[in-house]
This record gives sequence, structure tokens and C-alpha cells, in this order.
Amino acid sequence: MGTPLVEMLLDRGAEVRIASLDHPSRAHPNAEFQRTNLLRFESCLEVCAGMDFVFHVAGIKGSPAMTAKRPASFFVPTILMNTNVMEAARQSGVRGYLFTSTNGVYAPASVLREDDVWKTFPSENDKFAGWAKRMGELQAEAYQIEYGWDRVTIVRPANIYGPCDNFDPDNAMVVPSLIRRAVDGENPLAVWGDGSAVRDFIHARDVARGMLLAVESGVKEPINLGSGIGISIKELVEVIVRHLDPKPEVVWDKSKPSGDRIRVLDTSRAAAIGFRPSMSMEDGIRETIRWYQTNRRTQEGRYNVFREEKFLT
Repeated sequence: MGTPLVEMLLDRGAEVRIASLDHPSRAHPNAEFQRTNLLRFESCLEVCAGMDFVFHVAGIKGSPAMTAKRPASFFVPTILMNTNVMEAARQSGVRGYLFTSTNGVYAPASVLREDDVWKTFPSENDKFAGWAKRMGELQAEAYQIEYGWDRVTIVRPANIYGPCDNFDPDNAMVVPSLIRRAVDGENPLAVWGDGSAVRDFIHARDVARGMLLAVESGVKEPINLGSGIGISIKELVEVIVRHLDPKPEVVWDKSKPSGDRIRVLDTSRAAAIGFRPSMSMEDGIRETIRWYQTNRRTQEGRYNVFREEKFLT
């Protein structure tokens, strides 16, 4: 959601500074770009200097396989970035700070409600990333108690997809992984599980719009950003295949785990501030497929922690 967020901020006349490990060629031409490592506190102080608002959308996204095999690559960079950027923003005296949490902070449940987080533990399928994001939320609470710093807005997005995502077939999330493998000619197309797992998907532009609305509304409680609608993995695959030509055969690998049975966000708090997703799953998947078909080479400049031997560079 970083790319559409930058575009929306620029459209509103903001002066935008991007901090990323991506290649500069991926940055918006009308924004300032700093290629920097947010795991270092000094770098965070540099990028926060002179800013009125900080939108912390940096994080580690990866497939369930990566979650199981490379938990430290989720946990350690996430903790360091969360801690460093928020502390740098506080020291810099920014007027507002958005912290991007995740639906991974929730325990398994059919409906994920904001106030239920601290009653339980994150799902075993999201344990490391979920706890890392929970620590960022606690950091914001600690700042409010000790310093009276109540400028943090917390959003918990559903499963985000859209153009400019990580399409690496070995470590991408389900939507970009399926799209890349199918567009690149995998046939039959192998999908983990039996397709019955239900998830809440939301387009990146809707998330960016929800972030801006949450900051502008001055929301002081965590807020879910999702569709509030459950889509099964089987339905998702059918939508993807519908927009492909040729259409691959789909093979379900039931020997692989499906994850939690159902995870759908309660979006009533978001609706109360006027947020509703505008992008349908059908239109969003069609757009994402077309984007990937046209922009495959741009993936080469995207920083991918799972392709790096060391994340402290």
C-alpha cells in the first residue's frame, strides 16, 4: 500500500519523503527518495527530520512457508523497524504518526474484533509476525502513558493485494504468488490446502485511503481496514483463473496446510468514520494481473529480505 499512499499524499499537495531499501527506480518521481536501512536508529532520525506526519508502512511480508522456515526474518527486522521509526518520530516532534499493524495480531476466530486482541494470543500461523506487531502497538501505548504522546493512529489491515506487490513465487503472499505462477505458465497450478479456508482481502488503494481517513479522523483506538467479507481460497483461485488466457488446470495439494479456517475482520469501527472499500475482488484481481503482465521487470528493483543472506547491510 506504500505506492498508492504516496500517490494520494502527492495528489493532496504534500511534500513526500520515501525511505526504503528498494532501488530508486521504483520511487515516485515527484517524491524525495532516501535509500536507507530503517533497522538503524540514526537512519530513522534522518528520514523523520522535518516531517509533520510519518506513515510507517514498512514491514516484512511473506508466504506461510516463509513464516514457518524463516521466523527470525519476520520477527527481528519488524521489531527493530517498529521501535526505531516510532522513537525517531517522537524525538522529531511529528504532529501525527500512523502505525501499520496487521490482522496477524489476532487469535483464530471467525470474526476479528479490535478489542479482542489482548484477551488472547496470536494464531500459531502468525505467531512471530503477530507478536512483533503487537509490540509496536504496546510501544504506542507506553509513549502515551509516560510522555503523553497520543499522536499514534493504529490500523490493522486485512490481506492486502494489488499492483507493486511482492510477486516472488517462493515467498510472496497468496494473491501475488498465484498470479505470478499462473501468468508465468505454471500448469497445472498447484495450490496449498483444499480451498476451504476463508480470508478477508482488500486492495492496496483502499488500504491507503483508509489510512488517510483514520489519520484525518483522529482515531485513537486501533481500527481494522478490511472488506468485512469472507472469500474462500477456492473462490479467489476461480477469480484469478477467470482472467487468464490460457487458463491453467488447478490442482489442490491437500497434503499442505490451509492455515486457520476463517479470518474475517469486523469493520464496524472503520465504517463509523466513513470507510468502505471501493474495489471489488473481481476488478482488483483483473487490475493486478494486468499490472504484473506489464511490469514483470520492475520486480528486479524490489528489496526482498528472503533473498538476502543478511538483513543488516
